[in-house]
Amino acid sequence: MIVAFSVSPLGVGEDVGEYVADAVRVVRESGLPNRTDAMFTSIEGEWDEVMDVVKRAVAAVEARSGRVSLVLKADIRPGVTDGLASKVETVERYLTEGGTSRT
Repeated sequence: MIVAFSVSPLGVGEDVGEYVADAVRVVRESGLPNRTDAMFTSIEGEWDEVMDVVKRAVAAVEARSGRVSLVLKADIRPGVTDGLASKVETVERYLTEGGTSRT
């Protein structure tokens, strides 16, 4: 499964990068495959291990903020591994080959 999530403190002002870094640190220390971009952190693994990391990432932000916002999207597809890389590679292949869209 792949989970893309965003965790952010509420009520601390506009500069939340330091808080978000606390959450991303938890994800990176988990050892699970992950990527962070400007909007979300994606993490890949089994249900229980991924949700545990998300929970700990939220707790890291919550430790410094009384209120936390969490946005989460999940791709639950048993048997698929390395989806973080393979999904992007598929799109890049279509872009490189100049493939047409399917109708």
